[in-house]
Amino acid sequence: MAAGPGIMVVSSGGCAVSLEKALNCAVAKNACAIISFGIAGALAPGLSPGSALVARAIVTESGESFESDRAWTQRISKALGGAPIVDIAGVDAPVTGPQGKRALHLITGAVAVDMESHVAARAAHRHQLPFAAFRVISDPVHREVPHAAVVGMRPDGTVSLRALVRSLLREPRQLPQLTRTALDAGAAFAALLRSRKMIASGLGFGDLGELLLDMPREDIVCGSLPV
Repeated sequence: MAAGPGIMVVSSGGCAVSLEKALNCAVAKNACAIISFGIAGALAPGLSPGSALVARAIVTESGESFESDRAWTQRISKALGGAPIVDIAGVDAPVTGPQGKRALHLITGAVAVDMESHVAARAAHRHQLPFAAFRVISDPVHREVPHAAVVGMRPDGTVSLRALVRSLLREPRQLPQLTRTALDAGAAFAALLRSRKMIASGLGFGDLGELLLDMPREDIVCGSLPV
C-alpha cells in the first residue's frame, strides 16, 4: 500500500529491533527521509476506526519527544483534507485494554499509539533526516484488543494463523472481540488505502520545495524513502 516510485518500504510488525536494523540499512542506501505509515490505536475518545491523523510529534512514556518536520506534516494534512495534526505515542509493547490506553493518554497527552513511530522518529533524529508520521485509527479507545490478535502478529507484519487459532482454542470467548477487531481493522485499512492515494506518489515529501531548497544538492538526489 505504501509502495511507490522512490519509496523503500520496511515492515516490522511491532518488532523494534528488526525495524531499527531495517531503517539503518535504508539510511546506508542514501535514504533522504523517513515516514511512519500504518494503523494505530486510539488513546482519546471520539476517534473511530478509519480516522486519519498526522503526527505533530512522537512521544514516549519515558518523556522522549521527536518533532515531525513541520512543512511535510502540513502538506500531508492538507492533502488529506485537513487531517488533525496531533501527538502520537510510541510504545514497545502492545496497549490492548481501555484502562491502559486512557492511562497512556494521561501520561503522554497523545491521542493515538503505535509500536513503530518512535523507532522511526529516533532513527530520523539520529541521522538528521526529515521525519513524518501518518496513521489511521484501527481500535477505538473503549475497545479491548484480544490476545489472539496480538499473538498472531509476525515481525514482518503478516498474521500467523497458527498462533491465532491456538489462542482461540485456549480462550474461545475471544471470538466476538476478535471479530470486532477484524471489522475495525478492515475499516482502518480501507481508509489507509484511500488516504495513500490522496497523499500521492511521494507521500507528500516530493512536494516539499521549501525543504529541498535547504538541502545540499547531493541530498536532494537521493535514494529510496523508508516507510
